[in-house]
Amino acid sequence: MDKNRIAYFKSHLGQTNEHPFLLDIDKAKGVFLFDKSGKRYFDMISGVAVSNIGHRHPKVIQAIQDQLDKHLHVMVYGEFIQDSQLKLAENLGKILPDHLNSVYVVNSGTEANEAAIKLVRKVTGRYEIISHKGSYHGNTIGSMSISHNETKKSAFRPMMPGTKFIELNNLLDLNKITTHTAGVFLETIQGDAGVRAPSQDYIEALRRKCDQTGTLLVFDEIQCGLGRTGKNFAFEHFGITPDVLTLGKALGGGMSIGAFISSKENIQELSKNPMLGHITTFGGHPVNCAAAAAFLEVLKEFDYQEVEEKATLLENILQKSPSVKEIRRIGMMYAIDMESEAKVAQVVEKCLEKGVLTFWFLSHPNSFRLSPPLTISKEEIEEAGNLILDAMS
Repeated sequence: MDKNRIAYFKSHLGQTNEHPFLLDIDKAKGVFLFDKSGKRYFDMISGVAVSNIGHRHPKVIQAIQDQLDKHLHVMVYGEFIQDSQLKLAENLGKILPDHLNSVYVVNSGTEANEAAIKLVRKVTGRYEIISHKGSYHGNTIGSMSISHNETKKSAFRPMMPGTKFIELNNLLDLNKITTHTAGVFLETIQGDAGVRAPSQDYIEALRRKCDQTGTLLVFDEIQCGLGRTGKNFAFEHFGITPDVLTLGKALGGGMSIGAFISSKENIQELSKNPMLGHITTFGGHPVNCAAAAAFLEVLKEFDYQEVEEKATLLENILQKSPSVKEIRRIGMMYAIDMESEAKVAQVVEKCLEKGVLTFWFLSHPNSFRLSPPLTISKEEIEEAGNLILDAMS
């Protein structure tokens, strides 16, 4: 490692923690990252569920290059008609339920959730937001307020008032949803809590309760959507649809983007009384929208049965380790429970030495996470899986 580059990085770029990985990245392709020395790393976390179709997918790269030849930013969002935005909306419309027919494109998943908070309040005229224990919805004040981890937000209080939390899969807790509740937020599959899924009974009862009270149900699929769970959207596993859907991470095919989606009637509420109810300068950036539209073209080609076969293969390899206490998995979204936080740190570090990127959870320290690109081959699964297995031994 170049010590001067590390020192400059630490001194002049804001840090998220005191112990970053400090990989000096040179390039990426497919399921691999390469550092400045040429060392290859299996990216088994996909930039934390971003690179669902791998790095630098040729269709995404071509779409970006084509858009670069046309124009970059030309106007704040919502004023001009632009090809890439129309194509993104068209491609999303092909895989979404009919009532989710209006897309508002923003810069990130966090902004999508911030805007969704505003949307449910505007549509219902209510104030209260209910979220779930174990949830993670972002790191700005609004999205942090509806995220559950108190350790991560105590230093930044006071949070947004009017927020309550209910326990996932606790049917009695649904009684806390009333005619005063504007919206209920749920990660369709909780990510940061360690890959936790709602039961079928719970999610059906949640939908009924929201219908009975006139409350909007918001599914946050920023991490678990867009192929990650082995379907286009995680809600497809349950046969339940939301009133509002938030997306981010993988949507841009490696470019930064987010979106909140609802009915046209709901989305229009942000354009009046007052107008400019939500505004964004760079939301819907034409290059990012072009990349996202191309990502969705690739997504529709996926054979999810093949994805499930590869995901099961990796799970079976990891289950061979006596260090594994439990594996929770849906599609290619994994939480691997170990005996202690120290063991997790050891495994993550050993994997890094062996050229495999794994990662941890903010709120579940006894587990490490995997979310490999869906495009990973069976041969790559076997090689990476066995390296992780060695690291756990």
